[in-house]
Amino acid sequence: MVDKDIIQRKLSFIDLKLRNLETLKLQERQDFLASFQAVDAAKYNLQVCIEAIIDVANHVVARERWGIPSTSVEAIKLLIKHGILDKDKELSLVQMVKFRNRIVHLYQEIDDSEIYRILQENLDDIKVFIQAVISIFF
Repeated sequence: MVDKDIIQRKLSFIDLKLRNLETLKLQERQDFLASFQAVDAAKYNLQVCIEAIIDVANHVVARERWGIPSTSVEAIKLLIKHGILDKDKELSLVQMVKFRNRIVHLYQEIDDSEIYRILQENLDDIKVFIQAVISIFF
């Protein structure tokens, strides 16, 4: 059985970082790209937000004894397989985890325009994750 306190703390952290990202999203593209502070803040908040999503996935998988995922992507796929997350979100969530890996390991290859695009187009995927976990466990 999952530890609801752990899940709640992680979801609160994700929500806080999501609010930071929502604030950065309000900037005009050219202003955002001209500000290394905004770009760096967005990268950091995305990275730790996705890391917390992975932590939640791994916690649920471990506590529910659904196996030992060999990758973070596999942990997300196990949540989908067991009905925690909708199948239609698989591609976006897998891409999110892969993006986190790129930020951590291939940081020099991340285009700042991609960060801005993610802010504009993909923050709802994080909201969907939060709501899905809340609806199942709370």
